This record gives sequence, C-alpha cells and structure tokens, in this order.
Amino acid sequence: MKVPYSWLADWVDIPWDAAELGSRLTLAGFELDALEPAAPEFSGVVVAEILSAERHPQADKLQVCQVAVGSGEPVQIVCGAANARAGLKSALAVVGAKLPGDLNIKAAKLRGVESQGMLASAKELGLAETSTGILELPDDAPVGQPLREYLGLDDFILDLAVGPNRGDAMSILGIAREVAALTGKALKGSHAAPPLSVRVQAPATVGVTAELSFEFTGEQEVVEETWLSPQDPLASPASNAKDSVAVNLDAPSACPTFVGCVIRGVNNRSATPAWLRERLRRAGVRSISPVVDVTNYVMLELGQPMHAYDLRKLRGDIRVRMARAGEPITLLDGRTVEAGPDVLLITDDDGPVGLAGIMGGQRTSVSDDTTDVFLEVAYFSPQAIAGRARRWGLVTDASQRYERGVDPTLQQRAMDKALTLLRSFAGGTASQVSVTQSAEHQPARKPVQLRRSRLERLLGVGFADEQVAATLSALQMKVVANAEGWLITPPAHRFDITIEPDLIEEVARIIGYQAIPESDAIGPHRFRPSPEEKPAEPVILEALCMRGYQEAITFAFVDPALQKRLFPDTEGLPLANPIASDLSVMRVSLWPGLIRAAQENQRRQQDRIRLFEHGAKFAVVDGALREIDTLAGVATGPRLPEQWGVAPVGRVPVDFYDVKGDLEALITATGSSDSFVFEAPATPLACLHPGRAARILRQGREAGWLGELHPLLVKELDFTYTPVLFELDVDALAVEKPLYREISRFPHVRRDLAVVVDETVALSALAERVVLAASSLLCDLRIFDVYRGPGVEAGRKSVALGLIFQDISRTLTDDDVERLMASISADLRVSLNARIRE
Repeated sequence: MKVPYSWLADWVDIPWDAAELGSRLTLAGFELDALEPAAPEFSGVVVAEILSAERHPQADKLQVCQVAVGSGEPVQIVCGAANARAGLKSALAVVGAKLPGDLNIKAAKLRGVESQGMLASAKELGLAETSTGILELPDDAPVGQPLREYLGLDDFILDLAVGPNRGDAMSILGIAREVAALTGKALKGSHAAPPLSVRVQAPATVGVTAELSFEFTGEQEVVEETWLSPQDPLASPASNAKDSVAVNLDAPSACPTFVGCVIRGVNNRSATPAWLRERLRRAGVRSISPVVDVTNYVMLELGQPMHAYDLRKLRGDIRVRMARAGEPITLLDGRTVEAGPDVLLITDDDGPVGLAGIMGGQRTSVSDDTTDVFLEVAYFSPQAIAGRARRWGLVTDASQRYERGVDPTLQQRAMDKALTLLRSFAGGTASQVSVTQSAEHQPARKPVQLRRSRLERLLGVGFADEQVAATLSALQMKVVANAEGWLITPPAHRFDITIEPDLIEEVARIIGYQAIPESDAIGPHRFRPSPEEKPAEPVILEALCMRGYQEAITFAFVDPALQKRLFPDTEGLPLANPIASDLSVMRVSLWPGLIRAAQENQRRQQDRIRLFEHGAKFAVVDGALREIDTLAGVATGPRLPEQWGVAPVGRVPVDFYDVKGDLEALITATGSSDSFVFEAPATPLACLHPGRAARILRQGREAGWLGELHPLLVKELDFTYTPVLFELDVDALAVEKPLYREISRFPHVRRDLAVVVDETVALSALAERVVLAASSLLCDLRIFDVYRGPGVEAGRKSVALGLIFQDISRTLTDDDVERLMASISADLRVSLNARIRE
C-alpha cells in the first residue's frame, strides 16, 4: 500500500523523516518495501497564466501564447497543446529549467517565432504516464510560485506491506493510528479516534432517514459529526420518495449495514481538484471522474470502500441477497461471470448490479453523462467476501479490504466525507442519508484476558503495568485492570485481536522488539543428525548449474487444466481458498510450473532455456497427503549457445540424449552410477513422447522419469522447440559411502566382442548380462560401436563391446580370459538370442 508522507502528516504529528518512519513501521509489523520521491527531480518550473493564445502564423496546430509568470513582463511561448487557452493556469518551464530525462529548456524558434520556455504536461514533469495536453491548475493557483512548492512535490511515498490480518491498516487513517501509538500522540483534531458506537438502529429491511451523530466512548477524544439535514446546502429542501432508494437486507449476516444517499444534479464532467488528483496519483490510483475519484479518495483515506450507481439506470429497490446458482452479471471491466449461491450480490428489480464488496456492474455504472447518483457505503462481513474475487481472478481494492475486515462503525463517517468532497467541486443536491441496519447481526468485539505472567513468559521480559496499559490504550483498546492483568476490549476495527497472544504481540511491537534484552537460551542446542548418504543440496544444484541450467522457483499450486492435461490419471488436491483460478490445485509434479516458466521465457524471446527446480510435489496416497522431495528440470532450444564455432543453420535442438547426459553427470556425484538404469517403459507417461521417454531406476526401484514432451502438447502449448523434461526423487540420489579399493599391480587384458541382437534389446540390458556372466574379473566394459547394414539381419543390430579383465592377485592367462569370453557368449545366446560375429 502506497502512503504519501504529507497525507499521513495531515492526520498525525510525525517526529521522524520518511526513512526513519519507514524503519519504525517495519519494526512495528508494516514492512517498508520501497521509499520513493513523489515526483522525479526537476527545477525551474513555475505556476503561470496564459494571457492570450493566438494561432501561429506558419502552423495551424501551434499557438503563440503570452504567459504571465508573476513578475516582470509576460513571456512568449509557442505551444502545440490543444487545451492551451487564455485564462488557463499551467506549469511553465522557464529557460534554464531542467526536466526529467535530462531535458534542458532553452530559448528556441519554432517556425520562425521565438519561444522563451515550455508549457509542460503532467507526463513531461513525471507526474503521469500519459497526458493529452498541458497541465491544468486551479484558478486560484498563485502565479509565479514554484510548481514543486505549490503541489508539495518534495514529498516521499512509503510503499508498505500490510499483512492479511490487518485490514484496518489499509488506509491513511489506519497507518496514522499506528504512528500515533508509536509516538504516544493523538490524531490531529477531527481526525481523532473513529466512533465506537452510533446512536442508530433499525430493522433489517427498513431504510431510515435520520440526523446522526457519532459518540466516542472510553478515554478517547470526543468528536461529533452531524449528518446532512434539509437545511444543509447540499441537502434537498424536502425529502420525498423519488429522492431515496429503499434497501432490503435479505442476507443480514453478510451485510448488516447499508448506508445510501441520492445526489441529484452532479456535474461529473467537472475537473477534480489538482490536490485530490495528486493525492490519488501518489497513492497509485488514476483519476477518472469526480464521482469515482471521491469514492477512491474516501477508501484510501478511511479504509471504507464505496460504490456509486447511476440513479437513472437503477430499477426499483436495492436488495442485498445471495446469488442464485449460475446467476450472471457483467462487471465494470466488461467481463460476465456466473455467481454461485455463496456469493453476495447487490441487485435491483432487473437483476444484479454488483458483486458485493468486489466490483460493481456495468449496467448501472457512472459515466461523464451521469447527473444523478446513488452512493453506497456498506459493511460486508469478511466471511461473505473472502475468496470470492479470486474465483474469477479478480483482486480489487474493495475485496482486499472487505475480506480482511472493514470497521463496521465507519460507514456513516465515510458517507459524510464523500458528500462534503463531492459538493465542493461537482455540486449536486443530496437527500438525507438513509441507514439500513440489522441490529442483531452487528459484529461485536469480545473482551480478551491478558495475564501479566503469560506476557512475561512469551516475551521473556516483563513490563510495568502502566506501560502495558498505556500501550494498549494508545491502540484504542479499552483496558480494565484486574488481579491477573487486564481485560482488553479491542476496537471495532481490529478483527485480528481474538486471543491472548494477539495482545502480547501488540505490546511487543509497539514498545519495540529492540526493547527486549538479549539473553542466553535456557535449553541446550542440539544438532539434528546429518547422514552421510543424504545428498547435499548445494552439490545437486551446483552440478546442474555447471551444465548450463538455472534454478527456478514456482508456485506449489498450479493450473488445474494444465496439470490435468499432463497427468490425466492423477488427481491433484484442490485448494479451498485459491489465490487465482489458474493456481487452484496442488502440484503432483514440478513439470506444470516449469513448463509455464519455459513458456514465459520463450514469450520473452529467450530461445535457449535450461531450468530446474528443487521442491515438493504432493501425492494423495491411501487418502493421506504425502510431500515428496523432488528435483525436476526442462530444457528446450538449441543444444549449444550461439557462437562462432557453430553455424546458425547447424544449431541442433537439444534432445533426449543431451538431457540424459546431464542426468548421468548428476548421478555420478552419488558415487554409484552403476546402480542407475534408464529403461524404455512399457507404458510411458501420457505427457511424454511414446518413443522418446525413459523410466529411471535405481537398484530396481523407480527413481524418476526422463523424456520429450508429447508432440500434441508441444503444438498445443506453442513451443518453438520440443522441451525435454526430467524428474527425480531426491531420496534416490543418496550418496554411496566411498570404500577403499586396492589398485591391482598386474596387467589387464582386453578382448573385443561383436554381438548381434534384436533392435529392441537396450544397451543397458546387454551390458547387464555381460557383467553378470563375467564375474568379478571384468573391471571395465566399453561399448564402442553400433552397426546396422549389410551383413546384419533386418530388425537387428551389431554392438561392439570392449571387455577389460584384471585380477587383484595374479596375471590372467589366455586360458582364463578365453573361459570368461566363452561364458559370456553362451549367456548372451541364451538370454538375448544373440549371435556372435566372427
């Protein structure tokens, strides 16, 4: 969340600069992700007024403007902006000014007419990504004042990470409360603590129009806010049926409070004030129109989402209800979604007009032509909103706040703020505010007992009773001392305070973790055993990196559609509350994430991709979930990087054997590469090429898979080159303890053997039979040739073997070797139907 320092300073006195404030908020639980200036550096730009604007004599699209700069004679500026006109106040970069992007302003001639500077746009000043003309400033902007000073651009923006349990802090008000607690100071003036009770209750289906006032309880500062009455300039002279919209709460547990107000005669084409647009920009929100800007501003400042409906597009009463199965609604972004029975809707007589707490509907959206508006400020329970937006891949400002919890006492205050702002620059006549509530469904904060003994036990240090009470009181909690400690009632906006450790955490973070002294651990430290055979992760990762791979980290939850396509017979564990619809099932393999990563790299014009990941995959075995430590990788693109030694036309794509070689290099680190076998599977995985896949075994047990992606999937996923995939159980890479072996002092004997076998006989199977038949005297076996052609029957191949024999205790004789060769030949004839070539 982006928090402008100056906006925050309007709410609370801050004794620290922006950097120090960020450090203190980080220690208090709100990590500072970034600290940025409000605007890039520029100088020599002042507020100026265009006195006249006449067409350039040599160019139809240029104007020659006389511009007042506050002192001295007006200067002449040639400007091409369509909105340059007499009477407009704008930003003038005078001669010598320096703008973002190392742009220096000099006097120039444009089509023969001198120009003494430049009228600047918001984009040229770094204040917007796009702009359609020069910057327009309010009529009361002081001519001659430096623009940085006028707009307060020497400001900083704190980008804070707000935890999912702290919805109350997702606003300027929320962070101001935290700063006030850290400094021990109160909020400024009327910004003091929000209401803890409201003097209004009404039946769930009754809209009431009332003059409301806030009542603050406890030791907090009392601030009254009176709602619009018929005498208010913004209010209508009299209330009548057409100036109100009836609201019915059919799901009061999900929506116990709904505040509404009709405003007629709004000028939604008017300009939002520069100060408000600038605050929105610094908070990361784009200015759209007066009505939308006001709702966004209130949400950012108070943390209360709002929504505006075009009154002329509403049909009949508003009804807040649960959706019917498959009920469609077209949202503001143009998407049509189908809501389920657990989704809360805002509806009128014609159907849904909004996904409650998530996004409004397109049918009743406001536009530049909107003049009559119905403003909604509601409280939706977190349980009714949580997880719904992510079903459709939506993450909105409103849903982020509602699913974390919005202050249930804030709605009327937010409405008053919105009406006051809207009146100030868009006009309009408002009816009285209507409040529809269900008293029995209003959330209540239960008191929580805090024991001083428990506090000291968890923190390892005790604090004075007065300090603990003052700390929790500064967080607007009601503190009542008792024999064991304190009975604490959290304020309405603190949804996260439910148990004793929550309160202990509050004490620790506000007093400061640095205030807890260091001390030696009471219990002894014991290291877990690290078996020698357990493969060291750095060794595995470095071995692959040296083969040209890069480590990737992907989500443990993946796209269910892609995973089902890769593993149609394996069911993944679905998530109950996924962050997105394409990340909604636990992975049964690391391949879905790696394939997506490879796709993304290919889209970014990376042609040679080598990725691996070490992580857990999740398998459901006998109804129980198992996490399996796994190593997986993907390789696609040319075998070798582009280089002078390989012609571009000769850049051969990586294939099965290249990746098999990478795995063999990795397997060598186990010290027992002979125990691994790559065999053609009888039934390959559905996602692999049927003829270019292998099952990896270690000592007869399955250890993993290797193979090219199935051609249909290559085409479907739009890969340029066929990806080659591998996956290994990390436990299968157990290292064999090195044993001492004496080196023979006697000469070795080599014999070559040419064997004709069927094409279906794997070289590994042939080597296995040779080793078994040769006993321990065979110290090495080399396969140095494979021949197919004349002299060899069709469907068969000739394999040339180099057999090296050696004994540890004596020199082998020719008779010894010949007996061994005869034994090997006989075994191959019987077991593999082999023919020995002479």
